[in-house]
Order: sequence, then structure tokens, then C-alpha cells
Amino acid sequence: QAQLMESGGGLGQAGGSLKLTCRTSGKIFASDPMGWYRRAPGKQRELVAQVHVGGVTDYSDSVKGRFTISRDTTTNTLYLQMNSLKPEDTAVYYCGAPVLGYWGQGTQVTVSS
Repeated sequence: QAQLMESGGGLGQAGGSLKLTCRTSGKIFASDPMGWYRRAPGKQRELVAQVHVGGVTDYSDSVKGRFTISRDTTTNTLYLQMNSLKPEDTAVYYCGAPVLGYWGQGTQVTVSS
């Protein structure tokens, strides 16, 4: 079993920045693929960004160039730096290792215009 816990959400302004943190514990390793996902009101959960084995990253088109995913492999902590926020970034953001079936409980991000 593994536990994932997100923090850093809250209220941001359009054009501003927020940084999310996902702390892990248990049976999840720095080599396991992980990512950030989000669910906006009335929509399905979608991939935001993910980091693969070897540190390769990819992003959804909607956040490319604005968000940066990173991972501290010594502590196996995942980050999401969100810049140039838009109101449409408003969602609950989840940290996940979907291949292993592990998810955090989510953190709300609300961006005001």
C-alpha cells in the first residue's frame, strides 16, 4: 500500500501562480510513473502532467508552457508549478500513480478572473 497526500491548493488570481505538492509514503518508488490530474465541475478527470521512468515528462495541451511537473527522487515528492493561471484551471487536482492504483484525496484550486 501507498499513500499520496496533496497540498498547496487554494485561491489564485488569473495570471498568478500556485505550487502543488504531493508527498508519498509506503510502497511507491521514485521509478514509478506518477502524474497530476484534475476534475473540473461537471467534467471528467483529465491528465494535467505526468513524469515517466527516467524523468520524461508530458503535458496536456491546455497547460503546456504554463505548468511544470517535477519530482524529488530522494523524498519521492511530486510537484506541480502552475504559472499564468486561468479561470478554466479551476478544479480539484489529484496526485496519482494510476498504473499502481494509488490516488491522493485531491486539493481544490480556484482561479478568479
